[in-house]
Amino acid sequence: MRKERLIVPVLAGLALAWALAQTVAGLLFERELARAVEDLQARGELSIRRSDVERGWLTSRGVLHLSPLFGDAWHLDVAYRARHGVLGTSLDGSLRPHLPAEGETTPDAAAQSPPTWKAGYNPFTASFDGVLTLSPVVFHQQGRTLSLEGGRLAFQGEAGDWRLRARLAALDLEDGDTRLRAGPLVLESRYTYTEGAEHFNQRDRLRVQGLAWRSPELALDADEITLRTRTVLDASELRLRARLDLGKILAGEEVLLAGGLTAELSRIEAGALRDLVDRLRREAARGHAEDDHDAAAELAPALRALLVDSPRLDILAADLDSPMLGLSLDGRGVLVFDGRDLEALDPLALDEPGERAEWRTRLDGDFLWQDLPPVIALWLGLGLDTRELQIDVARGQVRLNGRPLPPLDRWR
Repeated sequence: MRKERLIVPVLAGLALAWALAQTVAGLLFERELARAVEDLQARGELSIRRSDVERGWLTSRGVLHLSPLFGDAWHLDVAYRARHGVLGTSLDGSLRPHLPAEGETTPDAAAQSPPTWKAGYNPFTASFDGVLTLSPVVFHQQGRTLSLEGGRLAFQGEAGDWRLRARLAALDLEDGDTRLRAGPLVLESRYTYTEGAEHFNQRDRLRVQGLAWRSPELALDADEITLRTRTVLDASELRLRARLDLGKILAGEEVLLAGGLTAELSRIEAGALRDLVDRLRREAARGHAEDDHDAAAELAPALRALLVDSPRLDILAADLDSPMLGLSLDGRGVLVFDGRDLEALDPLALDEPGERAEWRTRLDGDFLWQDLPPVIALWLGLGLDTRELQIDVARGQVRLNGRPLPPLDRWR
C-alpha cells in the first residue's frame, strides 16, 4: 500500500520534469534562433524580421522575411515549424521567393513548387543541422529563359561557426539562338565570426563542373572552373583573396584558354567598414529609399573613410595560356589607391567624367609581364626581341617600358 502511494508523486514528478524539459527546449530554441537572426543581420547585407510567431512548449512556428538592406530586388519568406523534444528540436518548412510586382520575371506555374527544408536543433551543443531541397524551376523574362534543374543545400553549425554545402544540378540560360549551360555547380563555404561579426573569416569554394556556350558565331566548352575566396575582417582591415582556376576552355577541338589568376584586395579600413554597416542599418530602419539624396550624402564620409589606409590590389600570380591564339601571360603586379586628402573626393559623383578622372589620379602601381609574346610586342610598337613588358601607373598615367601608353584609337 505504501508503494502504491509513492507511485503518484513519482509519476507527477516525472511529468513535471518532462514538462520543464520541454519548456527549456523551447526557450533554448528561441534563444538560438534569435541569435542566428542577429548574426545574419550583423553582416550588414540583409534585413530580417519575423511574423506570425507562435511560441509553445510543444511546437513553435513563424515566418522569417529576408530582403536586401536597401531596395526591393527580391524578398524571401522562410516559413518554419518547430517540434520541441527533451533531446532536441526538429524543424521543417518552405521557402517562397518574391520578385518586385512591376518586374517581368515569371516562373512556370507548372514547375513552381516551393523549396522545402528540414533541420534539427541540438540543445546540448546549441547546434543546427539541416537540408534544403530545390525543385526544378523555369523563369521567363523578356524572351529569355532561365532553367534550374533542382538542387540540394546542406547547412550545419552553431553561433560563431557555420558550414554550407550546396549542389545545383544545372543552370540553363537561353536567349534566342544563344545558350549557356553550367553545371553541376558545387559551393562549399565556412563562416566563422565573433559576436556581432566584429571579426570574421569566410572561406568559399565554387566549382562549375562543366560549362557550354553555344551561339551561331561561337561554341565554347569547359570541363571544370573553380573559384576559391577567403574574406577576413580583423581589428585593422578587410582582406579579400581569390584564386580562379579555369581548367581548359575549348573552342572546337583546340584549347582557347587555360591557367589561373590569384589576386588580393587589402587595406580596407575595418573601423570605417563597421561604421558604414551601422549607418546603413540605421538608414534602413528609418525607411529611407536608395535614391534618397540627403541620406546618401550622409554616407559619403563613411565611404571615404574606407580608403584612409590606401587600399591595395595585388595580382599575386597571372598564369594564362592560349595555345589556339599562340599567346601566354605570366605576370604579377600591384595597384595602390592614394588615401591622402580624401575630402577632395566625392564617392557619390563617380558617374561624372571629371570625378572619375580625379579618382584615377590616385592610382599608382606596376605590373611585370614576363615572356612577352612577340605579337603583343609588335601590337604595342615594341621591338620583336622584347621579352618583358613593364607596365607602370603613376597618378593614373600608364607607361609601357618607360614609354607613354599609345592612343587607344590605334588598337581599334
